[in-house]
Amino acid sequence: MNKDQVSGKWLEIKGDIQKAWGNLTDDELEKTKGDMKSIQGLIQQKYGKAKDDSEKKLSDIFNRFGDKKDHTVDKVKNSLK
Repeated sequence: MNKDQVSGKWLEIKGDIQKAWGNLTDDELEKTKGDMKSIQGLIQQKYGKAKDDSEKKLSDIFNRFGDKKDHTVDKVKNSLK
């Protein structure tokens, strides 16, 4: 999922992220600017969970809103490891 796709679907993505991790505020998520790596760090900071615990769930959220042919999210996910 590229930056333009994230921007276009950010409200939906953000809503799903907040459903999964309810302690994340709108302001905190807005500061990440939709960057998956930044969101991952925020989740770790707020919940104290290991990266692996939330990485799959976050990746699934982003992938739901992305084009099935777009593998950018997979590249981002791999860079988190």
